[in-house]
Amino acid sequence: MDRTFTLIQPKFISPLDEDFRPAVLANHNFRREVEASGDGVPLVFALERPDGSVSRYETMVFCEDHHQADANLFYAERLLKFLLWQYGGCKVYVGGQHSVGEYLQQNYAPEGARSFDYFFMGKTVYEKPFTVVLCDISEVPPSKEQERSLGRHLDGCRIGFDLGASDLKVSAVVDGGAVFSQEILWQPRQQSDPQYHYDAIMAALKMAAEKMPRVDAIGGSAAGVYINNRAMVASLFRGIPEGRFDEVKNLFLRIRDEWRVPLEVVNDGEVTALAGSMSLEDNGVLGIALGSSEAGGFVTMQGNITNWLNELAFAPIDYSPNAPVEEWSGDRGCGGSYLSQQCIFRLAPKAGIRIPSDIPDAEKLIYVQQTLEAGQAGAVRIWQSMGYYLGYAIAHYTDFYDLKHVLLLGRCTSGQGGSLLLKSAIEVLKHEFPDVAARVKIQLPDEKSRRVGQAIAAASLPDIKHITH
Repeated sequence: MDRTFTLIQPKFISPLDEDFRPAVLANHNFRREVEASGDGVPLVFALERPDGSVSRYETMVFCEDHHQADANLFYAERLLKFLLWQYGGCKVYVGGQHSVGEYLQQNYAPEGARSFDYFFMGKTVYEKPFTVVLCDISEVPPSKEQERSLGRHLDGCRIGFDLGASDLKVSAVVDGGAVFSQEILWQPRQQSDPQYHYDAIMAALKMAAEKMPRVDAIGGSAAGVYINNRAMVASLFRGIPEGRFDEVKNLFLRIRDEWRVPLEVVNDGEVTALAGSMSLEDNGVLGIALGSSEAGGFVTMQGNITNWLNELAFAPIDYSPNAPVEEWSGDRGCGGSYLSQQCIFRLAPKAGIRIPSDIPDAEKLIYVQQTLEAGQAGAVRIWQSMGYYLGYAIAHYTDFYDLKHVLLLGRCTSGQGGSLLLKSAIEVLKHEFPDVAARVKIQLPDEKSRRVGQAIAAASLPDIKHITH
């Protein structure tokens, strides 16, 4: 990191992580310094996806002969990193200083520091070469967003499922009411045979089907990137060899054909946001699921879902050079290291909690949660720290999303942990970002909704146009 880019110590310091330097504070400080210089110049990004949709972001940086101009590079790289995982895209236009654009080209290249992002956005997700295009600001394409209405269908007999890294949730839903819900422990990440995933999902669907007179539709929620019901990439399938990944990519198409009913599978974060929008009867909802990783999803002010990625687990929220490294991408300071069970496992030793190493991750989380319910001071500090992370993360997210509500779901919000998270996050917003606190409401659903709400909302995804029995 260039030393001309200033990191800001937060007012609320994590009791277990004094190095945390929120991205939102650093970005705000950078923009204030640019404005105060009187020599700011525009920097414009446009992220294009293969369907022709374009997301655009405009900001200001120091002019090239300013003594702080080197700070532009760090600011622009971290900003592009966030935009890539918010919007997605395989072609990035950089309008403005060519020195900034060239730096981004070097980083987001096959051999660059962001090679993971290069291959992920190109070959893996969009199946197109990833490119960074330098251009004049006048040549940056205009915004061209695509939204679609999805979910909110409550008619008929439906199955909803939610695939997490440690548990599989399934619900039977009749005319909008859940008649059956079940959590099933599984370990998908360690499996190298796609048959394991197929068998587990099919067994869960059959379990739910037995609770209803028929099955009219199936809706699914799962971590990862899903395009037209195809799994382009997902940590759930990390153990699958590359040569067999097509079996996973088309897994849900196979299940749909075998059940012979409408089926929709989307990213779990989108379903989190949809569940929030449905329960709140309002729009402008960012859903954050704090589970095995961090899942994000967004319902626009118009009540629609976008074709953005919203993979906030990979979006940076901490600019500290000592920030933890995200295990998959190899990048530092990404959301998944702070707003998930990964954070709990990382902070537990600092809190004086020794987690047994010979149990699955789901049981490790339960173990730490039990120490919290027992009032162990170290466990309290873990969730307080996560709440501080969450507060600064939400303030950061409001710089990129037009929001009215943030809905929190996921196993990390169960029990006392949820209220501790909420209290600490609100404290941060109230004192550091009063404008955000005044216009954005953070919602914690009741315990039942937190644990199985994903599967119930997922059931509403398919549109049953014509039902014949």
